[in-house]
Amino acid sequence: VQLQASGGGLVQPGGSLKLSCAASGISVGSAAMNWYRQAPGKQRDWVAGVFGFSTRIADSVTGRATVSRDVNKNTLNLDISRMTPEDTAVYYCNSGNTWGQGTQVTVSS
Repeated sequence: VQLQASGGGLVQPGGSLKLSCAASGISVGSAAMNWYRQAPGKQRDWVAGVFGFSTRIADSVTGRATVSRDVNKNTLNLDISRMTPEDTAVYYCNSGNTWGQGTQVTVSS
């Protein structure tokens, strides 16, 4: 199983970003998968996940984040809007014991 996150970058406060996690060795249509993020000097926190037919969003991003699966591309996507500097972190995708390499997101003017 391999996971490859992409889509990070520099975003202005109030802006939006779409992250993608390309999976190989598993099907995003059936696997439980998650997004986590880790800000400098802080622990890694769960952000969102897909479990069977359900999706769940952490309180820290609820109302401005959406997690979705693209079964044709076999990717797990995370869309975040109205971003603030507090969203600055390395974002990781995860499934079971497998972690992607992370993609840096920086929210700054």
